[in-house]
Amino acid sequence: MPHTHPNGHPVSRLLDSLYLACVWVSGICIALMSAFIPWGIFTRYVLGTGSQWPEPVSIQLMVIFTFLGAAASYRASGHIAVQMLTQRLPAATQHTLNRVVHVLMLLICLFMLWFGTQLCIGTWRQSIPELPLIPVGLAYLPVPLGGAITALFVLEHLFLGDQSQRAVVTYDHESAPAEGAQ
Repeated sequence: MPHTHPNGHPVSRLLDSLYLACVWVSGICIALMSAFIPWGIFTRYVLGTGSQWPEPVSIQLMVIFTFLGAAASYRASGHIAVQMLTQRLPAATQHTLNRVVHVLMLLICLFMLWFGTQLCIGTWRQSIPELPLIPVGLAYLPVPLGGAITALFVLEHLFLGDQSQRAVVTYDHESAPAEGAQ
């Protein structure tokens, strides 16, 4: 059931903030990786002594931007979807299959949340060799966190409708010029 509030449902407005946080954190992770990896290469090949931290930190940043970026992509309907068959079905069947897909996605998110949390708990007392102050469980935290955030976006889609056309999601889309405008 799509929302009928003029500025969107209050829950959707709250999830707009979560969506933006996912986008910003993912972008910052990519930017940091873009600085850390060249630093590691510079220290290894120019200074002759490789820094140990750029690679494991960059891997952690990649995991963060993957799971948070996937959640944002899901809300924006920017994920990969094979629709060749479903687009040829009657509208009622398409709607039913669409809901089934979202329910299955919710199950995947709950799987990530449950087993990701178990993984974090089980590895919390282990440390990353190159970064001994960071527990391994912290490195796995993006898995349940991404699962929980994506689950919220799936529930939003199921109960409030598609959010991919909200202004917060489409802010960077170019609009076609109006007829007669130069």
